[in-house]
Amino acid sequence: MRHRTTNRQLATTLFVSLVVLAACNTPKAPGPPPSSAGKLEGSSGQEWFTEGASAAGLSFVHFNGMSGKFYYPEIMAPGIALFDYDNDGDLDVYVVQGQMLGGVPMKNAVFPASGPLKDRLFRNDSVTAADGTRTLRFTDVTERSGIDLQSYGMGVAAGDFNNDGRIDLYRTGLNGSVMLRNNGDGTFTDATIDTGTEHRGGWGVSAAFVDYDRDGWLDLFVGNYLHYSVESDVHCLSVTGQRDYCPPSSYRAQPSRLYHNRGNGTFEDVTSRALAGGAYGPTLGITTADFNRDGWIDLYLANDGVPNLLWINQHDGTFKETAQLAGAAVNAAGNAESGMGVDAGDFDNDGDEDLFVTNWVSQMNTLYVNDGSGNFEERKAASGLGRPSLAKTGFGTAWFDFDNDGWLDLLTVNGGVATIEAQALAKDPFPLHMANQLYRNLRNGRFEDVSDRAGPAFQLSDVGRGAAFGDIDNDGDTDVIVANAAGPLRLLVNHLGSQSHWIGLRLVSAQNRDALGARVEIVRTGQPTLYRRARADGSYASANDPRVLVGLGTSAAPPSVRVTWPSGRMSELAAVAIDRYTTIRE
Repeated sequence: MRHRTTNRQLATTLFVSLVVLAACNTPKAPGPPPSSAGKLEGSSGQEWFTEGASAAGLSFVHFNGMSGKFYYPEIMAPGIALFDYDNDGDLDVYVVQGQMLGGVPMKNAVFPASGPLKDRLFRNDSVTAADGTRTLRFTDVTERSGIDLQSYGMGVAAGDFNNDGRIDLYRTGLNGSVMLRNNGDGTFTDATIDTGTEHRGGWGVSAAFVDYDRDGWLDLFVGNYLHYSVESDVHCLSVTGQRDYCPPSSYRAQPSRLYHNRGNGTFEDVTSRALAGGAYGPTLGITTADFNRDGWIDLYLANDGVPNLLWINQHDGTFKETAQLAGAAVNAAGNAESGMGVDAGDFDNDGDEDLFVTNWVSQMNTLYVNDGSGNFEERKAASGLGRPSLAKTGFGTAWFDFDNDGWLDLLTVNGGVATIEAQALAKDPFPLHMANQLYRNLRNGRFEDVSDRAGPAFQLSDVGRGAAFGDIDNDGDTDVIVANAAGPLRLLVNHLGSQSHWIGLRLVSAQNRDALGARVEIVRTGQPTLYRRARADGSYASANDPRVLVGLGTSAAPPSVRVTWPSGRMSELAAVAIDRYTTIRE
């Protein structure tokens, strides 16, 4: 065991402690009067988001197994998935659970376990009254589903890998991963061995289903983190000389893996021939998008402490790594950062996919703006996204239009990775708590931190990790479910977006059921075309609603929709109905 205090830990402790203490000792400027708090142009004055997990029946508390020994995995999970496993048109919830580490007796856990230590599946049983009032209600169906995972989980990806019309799950973990095949009767079967995706010995975190070769079968990318075992755990100290969590540089990075779907229910590891030079990590975040607009899906990986990777699809089953030349590997100063979460989206409505990466405290989160050809410019300062994140460590994140004005906004889920001394002095048993942040797109390349206007839900302080985004109550706006390390689930219910007009699109293909990777153009009369894509990946260790939800603001004119399917084929529909979901089949 090595005893060491790292520069990263020194910086974390001093920086965050100073920020927290300054916040406690500095008088607050007068805020807006209560009657205007939380209002946005066109809103009714209702809170933008409310927290409703417990009321909806999402009773779950993550157990990280901490016993005071500071085992590194304790701070890395959990992820979460929003997916429609029973094909009834609403989003269900899957969340991964942890275990005790190192053979330590359960009685020595800092936090007591809440319920059985296994992953949980919650079925969405929400109801809509005659007057349109929606009541969110979830039922824990883990036992009847046949899912019985009692290993140390990390994240989850969702997709129909065998093209039977039912969404399957791939659950990553500290030591290997699990493929859960959806049987279509409310149950799942462990198909890990049968599919060849056991990922033996791999510490996978984020994963993504992606049809990279356009053959109609979803392939699988698994982002690996570090070579780690409890027996080889490194002993690190904080600036005060107390035991603390180590930085990732204390361990060797583990290469990620790309699995090709053979189309017969099995996968082949093609990493060595498809990703020339190796998909080195440590990788925490994955997003898949067509960055150079050639019609083929590319891969972008957020790495922790080393340059990020941009794998451009070469149309022949291989990829070329271009991040350094494309300006998306490091920050504007040429320094690698500690990427955690990542998402791609067209925030400036110019038709290409831009990148947002959440980072470690003091580094600030990073915005990479795409020039349309797969080359990027780092603009975290110019965009206004850098400074508000200076005292935060970000994990889960996504581009989403929370107010449905037609411009993509951002949310970041935050939580520390090294002791925050101000919280430790207050005897917090897990002193890594931070509040989440909501950024509104100002439509001019800049963003405004509106967290203090979004309601009490954004004043909660947790150790945020995974975040999944989707329209949980089917009311036409994007809600968020947050998974916290050693804490409860949070359900952020959006009340603002549905006050504007919108269209929802469920894309269905005979192969690749949810048409993951499809490009959607929303053609509006007298207004610029909006570009979105069907996806389930992004964020951190989580899976999102694959439906495409597009805000139209105050416009009630039905737009036209053009879909470029993953196969390259196109569909066009005129005058698509607004304020409802429409199914489009290839």
